[in-house]
Amino acid sequence: MKVALPEPFLTTPLAHRALHDVSDGRPENSRAAIRAAIAAGYGIEIDVQQSADAQALVFHDYALDRLAEASGPIRAQTAATLAQTALRGGEEGIPDLPEILSLVAGQVPLLIEIKDQDGAMGPDVGPLEAAVASALEGYSGPVGVMSFNPHSVIRMAALCPETPRGLVTEAYEEKNWSLPAETRVHLREIPDYERAECSFISHSIHDLDHPRVAELKARGAAVLCWTVRSPEDEAKARKVAQNITFEQYLAALPA
Repeated sequence: MKVALPEPFLTTPLAHRALHDVSDGRPENSRAAIRAAIAAGYGIEIDVQQSADAQALVFHDYALDRLAEASGPIRAQTAATLAQTALRGGEEGIPDLPEILSLVAGQVPLLIEIKDQDGAMGPDVGPLEAAVASALEGYSGPVGVMSFNPHSVIRMAALCPETPRGLVTEAYEEKNWSLPAETRVHLREIPDYERAECSFISHSIHDLDHPRVAELKARGAAVLCWTVRSPEDEAKARKVAQNITFEQYLAALPA
């Protein structure tokens, strides 16, 4: 069952990893960044990774090193340990998805990116998707889920059929991905959109002229865009995309 994105996802700019700015004590995907986005009236895009005990933690990277006062794979640590692991540039530990859902509480649109857990965009997925689905039970605000891995989105279609789903998409250039060439070529053409019963894509700003993007848009797909970092890039992106995911500046809100 294909479920359309609620209208706020097409009108309210989405703060990338929430409204983060470590110079102001707001790390990526932190509670502080979430609160700042809500206060400013922006939608929010967050990432979820899996803990050792198969919980959904709101964190972007696969390793802790860049963003937290720790090292090694996030997947090697329990949710309880990660809750006590300080984020760099802030004064808090790593939050889990249920806590962030309680914090957002439907006040603004929330877009959840499920990070690939297979390692190669393959079918070895399931525990993280189940944790996300469990956290979303009873959540009534505008929410959508997406992933680079089509298998993850297909799993969410089975677990949360009434939640809007999308694919995160881009050019899959070799310099950016350690994936086999055939996998990159396959994913670039977004062949799994229909099979995953998606209603939107979130496409790279650097590849918006891809013919497949225009084709999907003409067939009714909502087109979001990542990651916009200036008003000039926003103006270019909006020639194709209906909405943007932004950072490093404050996007204009709808009148």
